[in-house]
Amino acid sequence: MFTATGPVGAPLRQLLDFAWIQTRSCAFAIALMSGVAASGLLHGLPVARYDLLVVYGVLLTLLFWLRGWENGRDVAVIAVCHVVGLAFEIVKVSLGSWSYPEPAVLKFAGVPLYGGFLYAAVGSYVCRAWRLFDLELVRYRARSTALVAAAVYVNFFTHHWLPDVRWPLAALLLAVTAGTWVRYTVRGRRLRMPLALSFVLIGFFLWVAENLATYLGAWRYPYQLDGWQPVGVEKFGAWSLLISVTFVLAAVARSRRSRA
Repeated sequence: MFTATGPVGAPLRQLLDFAWIQTRSCAFAIALMSGVAASGLLHGLPVARYDLLVVYGVLLTLLFWLRGWENGRDVAVIAVCHVVGLAFEIVKVSLGSWSYPEPAVLKFAGVPLYGGFLYAAVGSYVCRAWRLFDLELVRYRARSTALVAAAVYVNFFTHHWLPDVRWPLAALLLAVTAGTWVRYTVRGRRLRMPLALSFVLIGFFLWVAENLATYLGAWRYPYQLDGWQPVGVEKFGAWSLLISVTFVLAAVARSRRSRA
Protein backbone atom coordinates (compact mmCIF):
# COMPACT_ATOMS: atom_id res chain seq x y z
CA MET A 1 0.00 0.00 0.00
CA PHE A 2 1.05 3.60 -0.54
CA THR A 3 -0.28 7.01 0.33
CA ALA A 4 -0.57 10.14 -1.77
CA THR A 5 2.38 11.59 0.14
CA GLY A 6 4.55 8.47 0.25
CA PRO A 7 7.67 7.80 -1.83
CA VAL A 8 5.58 6.15 -4.55
CA GLY A 9 2.22 7.86 -4.10
CA ALA A 10 3.46 11.46 -4.48
CA PRO A 11 5.16 10.92 -7.88
CA LEU A 12 2.19 8.86 -9.05
CA ARG A 13 -0.23 11.60 -8.05
CA GLN A 14 1.92 14.15 -9.86
CA LEU A 15 1.99 11.95 -12.96
CA LEU A 16 -1.80 11.58 -12.88
CA ASP A 17 -2.22 15.35 -12.53
CA PHE A 18 0.18 15.86 -15.44
CA ALA A 19 -1.90 13.45 -17.55
CA TRP A 20 -5.13 15.23 -16.53
CA ILE A 21 -3.76 18.64 -17.58
CA GLN A 22 -2.62 17.12 -20.87
CA THR A 23 -6.12 15.75 -21.40
CA ARG A 24 -7.62 19.19 -20.73
CA SER A 25 -5.14 20.66 -23.20
CA CYS A 26 -6.43 18.22 -25.83
CA ALA A 27 -10.07 19.28 -25.32
CA PHE A 28 -10.47 20.70 -28.84
CA ALA A 29 -8.80 17.69 -30.45
CA ILE A 30 -10.91 15.25 -28.41
CA ALA A 31 -14.10 17.11 -29.33
CA LEU A 32 -13.08 17.21 -33.00
CA MET A 33 -12.25 13.49 -33.15
CA SER A 34 -15.50 12.73 -31.35
CA GLY A 35 -17.31 14.62 -34.10
CA VAL A 36 -15.43 12.69 -36.78
CA ALA A 37 -16.35 9.41 -35.07
CA ALA A 38 -20.00 10.40 -34.64
CA SER A 39 -20.31 11.57 -38.25
CA GLY A 40 -19.11 8.18 -39.44
CA LEU A 41 -22.06 6.54 -37.67
CA LEU A 42 -24.65 8.82 -39.28
CA HIS A 43 -26.20 7.59 -42.49
CA GLY A 44 -28.47 9.31 -44.97
CA LEU A 45 -27.17 12.76 -44.10
CA PRO A 46 -28.66 15.64 -46.15
CA VAL A 47 -25.16 17.08 -46.54
CA ALA A 48 -21.78 15.49 -47.14
CA ARG A 49 -19.97 14.30 -44.04
CA TYR A 50 -16.92 16.46 -44.74
CA ASP A 51 -19.11 19.56 -45.12
CA LEU A 52 -20.88 18.80 -41.86
CA LEU A 53 -17.49 18.58 -40.16
CA VAL A 54 -16.57 22.05 -41.46
CA VAL A 55 -19.65 23.49 -39.75
CA TYR A 56 -18.87 21.47 -36.62
CA GLY A 57 -15.28 22.75 -36.56
CA VAL A 58 -16.40 26.38 -36.87
CA LEU A 59 -18.99 25.97 -34.12
CA LEU A 60 -16.42 24.24 -31.92
CA THR A 61 -14.00 27.13 -32.39
CA LEU A 62 -16.69 29.67 -31.52
CA LEU A 63 -17.72 27.68 -28.45
CA PHE A 64 -14.16 27.55 -27.11
CA TRP A 65 -13.73 31.28 -27.72
CA LEU A 66 -17.06 32.35 -26.23
CA ARG A 67 -16.58 30.13 -23.18
CA GLY A 68 -13.14 31.65 -22.60
CA TRP A 69 -11.34 28.36 -23.13
CA GLU A 70 -9.41 30.06 -25.94
CA ASN A 71 -8.60 33.77 -25.96
CA GLY A 72 -8.31 35.99 -29.01
CA ARG A 73 -4.62 35.35 -29.55
CA ASP A 74 -5.15 31.60 -29.21
CA VAL A 75 -7.86 31.74 -31.87
CA ALA A 76 -5.49 33.70 -34.11
CA VAL A 77 -2.79 31.03 -33.70
CA ILE A 78 -5.36 28.31 -34.37
CA ALA A 79 -6.54 30.14 -37.52
CA VAL A 80 -2.96 30.41 -38.80
CA CYS A 81 -2.45 26.69 -38.10
CA HIS A 82 -5.64 26.02 -40.08
CA VAL A 83 -4.34 27.95 -43.11
CA VAL A 84 -0.83 26.49 -42.88
CA GLY A 85 -2.35 23.03 -42.58
CA LEU A 86 -4.62 23.50 -45.58
CA ALA A 87 -1.68 24.59 -47.73
CA PHE A 88 0.19 21.49 -46.59
CA GLU A 89 -2.82 19.30 -47.36
CA ILE A 90 -3.38 20.72 -50.84
CA VAL A 91 0.18 19.99 -51.92
CA LYS A 92 0.32 16.55 -50.30
CA VAL A 93 -3.06 15.42 -51.65
CA SER A 94 -2.16 16.64 -55.14
CA LEU A 95 0.96 14.46 -54.97
CA GLY A 96 -1.01 11.42 -53.79
CA SER A 97 0.52 11.22 -50.31
CA TRP A 98 -3.00 10.70 -48.89
CA SER A 99 -6.58 11.45 -49.89
CA TYR A 100 -10.06 12.40 -48.76
CA PRO A 101 -12.10 9.92 -50.79
CA GLU A 102 -15.58 11.07 -49.71
CA PRO A 103 -17.51 13.71 -51.72
CA ALA A 104 -17.98 17.27 -50.44
CA VAL A 105 -19.03 20.68 -51.67
CA LEU A 106 -16.59 22.56 -49.44
CA LYS A 107 -13.61 20.92 -51.06
CA PHE A 108 -10.70 22.55 -52.88
CA ALA A 109 -8.12 20.62 -54.93
CA GLY A 110 -9.31 17.40 -53.35
CA VAL A 111 -9.01 18.74 -49.79
CA PRO A 112 -12.13 19.39 -47.69
CA LEU A 113 -11.94 22.62 -45.71
CA TYR A 114 -12.41 20.67 -42.52
CA GLY A 115 -8.92 19.22 -43.06
CA GLY A 116 -7.45 22.44 -41.70
CA PHE A 117 -9.17 21.84 -38.37
CA LEU A 118 -6.96 18.80 -37.84
CA TYR A 119 -3.98 21.17 -37.68
CA ALA A 120 -6.02 23.76 -35.77
CA ALA A 121 -6.53 21.09 -33.10
CA VAL A 122 -2.76 20.82 -32.70
CA GLY A 123 -2.55 24.60 -32.41
CA SER A 124 -5.28 24.55 -29.75
CA TYR A 125 -3.38 21.90 -27.81
CA VAL A 126 -0.16 23.94 -27.76
CA CYS A 127 -1.97 27.15 -26.74
CA ARG A 128 -4.00 25.48 -23.98
CA ALA A 129 -1.00 23.55 -22.66
CA TRP A 130 0.99 26.77 -22.57
CA ARG A 131 -1.63 28.37 -20.36
CA LEU A 132 -2.65 25.38 -18.20
CA PHE A 133 0.93 24.37 -17.45
CA ASP A 134 2.07 28.02 -17.12
CA LEU A 135 4.90 27.31 -19.55
CA GLU A 136 8.09 29.34 -19.51
CA LEU A 137 10.95 29.01 -21.99
CA VAL A 138 14.50 29.20 -20.70
CA ARG A 139 17.32 30.08 -23.13
CA TYR A 140 14.97 29.85 -26.10
CA ARG A 141 16.61 30.92 -29.37
CA ALA A 142 13.54 32.34 -31.07
CA ARG A 143 15.05 33.37 -34.40
CA SER A 144 17.15 30.28 -35.09
CA THR A 145 14.39 27.91 -33.95
CA ALA A 146 11.89 29.68 -36.20
CA LEU A 147 14.24 29.46 -39.19
CA VAL A 148 14.77 25.72 -38.72
CA ALA A 149 11.03 25.16 -38.21
CA ALA A 150 10.32 27.03 -41.46
CA ALA A 151 12.90 24.87 -43.25
CA VAL A 152 11.24 21.75 -41.82
CA TYR A 153 7.89 22.87 -43.20
CA VAL A 154 9.33 23.66 -46.64
CA ASN A 155 11.21 20.36 -46.80
CA PHE A 156 7.98 18.41 -46.44
CA PHE A 157 7.02 19.93 -49.80
CA THR A 158 10.34 20.01 -51.61
CA HIS A 159 11.44 16.46 -50.78
CA HIS A 160 9.15 15.30 -53.59
CA TRP A 161 11.49 16.97 -56.12
CA LEU A 162 14.71 17.64 -54.20
CA PRO A 163 16.74 15.52 -51.76
CA ASP A 164 14.97 14.91 -48.46
CA VAL A 165 16.97 16.68 -45.75
CA ARG A 166 14.76 15.90 -42.75
CA TRP A 167 17.58 14.15 -40.90
CA PRO A 168 20.00 17.10 -41.25
CA LEU A 169 17.11 19.37 -40.23
CA ALA A 170 16.41 17.15 -37.20
CA ALA A 171 20.09 17.54 -36.23
CA LEU A 172 19.81 21.31 -36.71
CA LEU A 173 16.68 21.43 -34.60
CA LEU A 174 18.49 19.55 -31.83
CA ALA A 175 21.37 22.00 -32.12
CA VAL A 176 19.28 25.19 -31.92
CA THR A 177 17.21 23.84 -29.02
CA ALA A 178 20.19 22.47 -27.09
CA GLY A 179 20.09 24.01 -23.64
CA THR A 180 16.52 25.24 -24.11
CA TRP A 181 14.22 24.16 -21.30
CA VAL A 182 10.46 24.26 -20.91
CA ARG A 183 9.45 25.06 -17.34
CA TYR A 184 5.94 24.02 -16.33
CA THR A 185 3.82 23.64 -13.20
CA VAL A 186 2.10 20.52 -11.86
CA ARG A 187 0.45 20.56 -8.43
CA GLY A 188 2.16 23.84 -7.57
CA ARG A 189 5.62 22.45 -8.31
CA ARG A 190 7.83 23.91 -11.04
CA LEU A 191 9.40 21.24 -13.23
CA ARG A 192 11.39 21.40 -16.43
CA MET A 193 11.93 19.42 -19.60
CA PRO A 194 14.25 19.88 -22.60
CA LEU A 195 12.35 21.51 -25.47
CA ALA A 196 13.60 18.86 -27.91
CA LEU A 197 12.24 16.09 -25.67
CA SER A 198 8.83 17.79 -25.61
CA PHE A 199 8.83 17.75 -29.43
CA VAL A 200 9.54 14.00 -29.44
CA LEU A 201 6.85 13.23 -26.85
CA ILE A 202 4.23 15.35 -28.63
CA GLY A 203 5.24 13.77 -31.94
CA PHE A 204 4.63 10.31 -30.52
CA PHE A 205 1.13 11.15 -29.30
CA LEU A 206 0.32 12.88 -32.60
CA TRP A 207 1.32 9.67 -34.37
CA VAL A 208 -1.03 7.72 -32.06
CA ALA A 209 -3.76 10.28 -32.78
CA GLU A 210 -3.12 9.93 -36.52
CA ASN A 211 -3.70 6.19 -36.27
CA LEU A 212 -7.01 6.88 -34.55
CA ALA A 213 -7.99 9.59 -37.05
CA THR A 214 -7.34 7.41 -40.09
CA TYR A 215 -9.20 4.53 -38.42
CA LEU A 216 -12.19 6.88 -38.06
CA GLY A 217 -11.92 7.84 -41.74
CA ALA A 218 -10.66 11.42 -41.26
CA TRP A 219 -8.46 10.78 -44.32
CA ARG A 220 -6.81 7.81 -45.99
CA TYR A 221 -3.30 6.86 -47.00
CA PRO A 222 -3.05 4.89 -50.28
CA TYR A 223 -2.41 1.64 -48.41
CA GLN A 224 -5.56 2.19 -46.32
CA LEU A 225 -8.05 2.53 -49.20
CA ASP A 226 -8.92 -1.17 -49.17
CA GLY A 227 -9.04 -1.38 -45.38
CA TRP A 228 -7.42 0.33 -42.42
CA GLN A 229 -3.81 -0.40 -41.61
CA PRO A 230 -1.62 1.22 -38.94
CA VAL A 231 0.19 4.40 -39.91
CA GLY A 232 3.89 3.80 -40.49
CA VAL A 233 6.19 4.55 -37.56
CA GLU A 234 8.14 6.99 -39.74
CA LYS A 235 5.26 9.44 -39.24
CA PHE A 236 6.28 9.61 -35.59
CA GLY A 237 9.49 11.32 -36.67
CA ALA A 238 7.64 13.55 -39.12
CA TRP A 239 5.29 14.82 -36.40
CA SER A 240 8.20 15.37 -34.00
CA LEU A 241 9.63 17.76 -36.58
CA LEU A 242 6.37 19.39 -37.66
CA ILE A 243 5.31 20.25 -34.11
CA SER A 244 8.15 22.77 -34.10
CA VAL A 245 6.16 24.85 -36.61
CA THR A 246 3.11 25.06 -34.36
CA PHE A 247 5.28 25.71 -31.33
CA VAL A 248 7.04 28.63 -33.02
CA LEU A 249 3.71 30.19 -34.04
CA ALA A 250 2.43 29.94 -30.46
CA ALA A 251 5.71 31.32 -29.08
CA VAL A 252 5.51 34.34 -31.40
CA ALA A 253 1.95 35.07 -30.22
CA ARG A 254 3.01 34.76 -26.59
CA SER A 255 6.01 37.04 -27.01
CA ARG A 256 3.88 39.71 -28.68
CA ARG A 257 1.34 39.57 -25.88
CA SER A 258 4.06 39.98 -23.26
CA ARG A 259 5.34 43.08 -25.06
CA ALA A 260 1.84 44.56 -25.39
